[in-house]
Amino acid sequence: MPELYIIGGCNGSGKTTTSKQILPYFLNIYEYVNADEIASGLSPFRPENVAIQAGKLMRKRLKYLCQNQINFAFETTLSGLNYIRFLQQCQNKDYQINLMYFWLNNPQLAIARVKQRVASGGHNIPKDVIIRRYYRGQKNLIESYIPLCDTWVIFDNTNFPSQLIAEKGINQAPIIYQPQTYSQIMEIKP
Repeated sequence: MPELYIIGGCNGSGKTTTSKQILPYFLNIYEYVNADEIASGLSPFRPENVAIQAGKLMRKRLKYLCQNQINFAFETTLSGLNYIRFLQQCQNKDYQINLMYFWLNNPQLAIARVKQRVASGGHNIPKDVIIRRYYRGQKNLIESYIPLCDTWVIFDNTNFPSQLIAEKGINQAPIIYQPQTYSQIMEIKP
């Protein structure tokens, strides 16, 4: 059975950093599709200018991987629902869908982390976009993505080291390790 991993979380939550450490070394996933990385490859000094083109290339690559039943991972803030139909197509190809979600306890921390990334030469995201994606991503996590996944795990990446909040295995009930934080995450906010 092929596997795919959704690497989800708000901007600045550590998705890319964690993925590069975990996917190849612990999960044997060598196909990692990330629109930001694609954009940086197309235009290293102004990746924001090629975001739409990078998104199209990402969708094309994801479609190829699914059609060929290759194990892969992709990164998203979950702020949109555009991957839902794609994930349903993957289910029809017998994929096991796994979600790793990295949560931060407030959007101001996400803004601060993106600012740090920019100071280190990384790409910027406007504050209003970070805030919008923070809340939409959390809402979509709860309402749309968790119900679609075979397995999921939620980490609190607010501090180092990360804290495991909850997880669900195949055909299992969720295991909640941090009930107070889990409740906070599961509250749908504006």
